Amino acid sequence: MTGRTLVSMRGLTKAFGDFTVLHGIDLDIAEGEVVCIIGPSGSGKSTLIRCINRLEDCDAGSVIEIDGLAVRRGPALAQVRAEVGMVFQSFNLFPHMSVVRNVMLAPMRVRGFSAARARTLALALLSRVGIAEQAEKYPAQLSGGQQQRVAIARALAMEPRVMLFDEPTSALDPEMVGEVLDVMRDLAKTGVTMIVVTHEMGFARQVADRVIFMDGGRIVEAGTPADVFDTPAEPRTRAFLRAVLNH
Repeated sequence: MTGRTLVSMRGLTKAFGDFTVLHGIDLDIAEGEVVCIIGPSGSGKSTLIRCINRLEDCDAGSVIEIDGLAVRRGPALAQVRAEVGMVFQSFNLFPHMSVVRNVMLAPMRVRGFSAARARTLALALLSRVGIAEQAEKYPAQLSGGQQQRVAIARALAMEPRVMLFDEPTSALDPEMVGEVLDVMRDLAKTGVTMIVVTHEMGFARQVADRVIFMDGGRIVEAGTPADVFDTPAEPRTRAFLRAVLNH
């Protein structure tokens, strides 16, 4: 990893009752880095990124920082969350609002933008993700792929320091996956820090600066895409890749 550390976690532990989902994760993400997290279902991938902006509370002793600012419950949490954009598996758009209003809402309420300024930003972002012509429609009038692109534009509207993606294509029909991945590829080229939980191995190979393989709530292996996909060091990584890549 090169560059200034933007996201840092030490001893990240999370349990649900007697079941420990994350076992003392240590991880640093550099500013501008694109990190893809892969692994089997139930390995803790989604829980890890949900802990970054405290959508899930960590267990005692866990330390997460965004640009040196501790992520913890309290008055400062809103300030940290304003720096972190998140795109979920489901789109979570407001169905009673037009597409452009969905994107305008957070800059107006959190950043204090005027309606005119927020609308200008929203239209620019909708153009950036390739759906400016859908601005006045409502979410139900859009395809799943289009709705996910709106969700990406909405997250970008807060001008976040880091973007989190939690399996953003898993709820999409297969023919819609490509359009969302294309938007994410373009976004990665702009230097936005991205942490992506994904089952799309081709995307991870092409776009990531670093690939992290998780299993059983632990980081089993991490490295460049070539390291992890072509010459994995760990037997568990090799077994996973054989299964998902049909090797």
